[in-house]
Amino acid sequence: MVKVTYIQPDGSETTVDAAAGESVMQAALNNSIPGIIAECGGSMACATCHVYVAEDWLDKTGKRSESEEDMLDCAASEMNETSRLSCQITLTAAHDGLRVHVPEEQV
Repeated sequence: MVKVTYIQPDGSETTVDAAAGESVMQAALNNSIPGIIAECGGSMACATCHVYVAEDWLDKTGKRSESEEDMLDCAASEMNETSRLSCQITLTAAHDGLRVHVPEEQV
């Protein structure tokens, strides 16, 4: 199992166990994490699973694709250098301890 911590805008944290191969988005949905809406179900057709990856995890989560960047331009909360669509981060053992911040708004 891979531990992922979701940090809410108010600073509260929830750590969940997720399976390797699962997306950060799917782990959030499976554990009823507030603020991850995922209207498109992970097909990268919306930006309602937007997260901010903790800076010390950026190298391990990889770079955004051009398509992901285009979709993040439509996100309700401001996009920055740590913004990712959580549906595009597939968890591996190397992600154990990953920390992501949930934005204020998704829609």
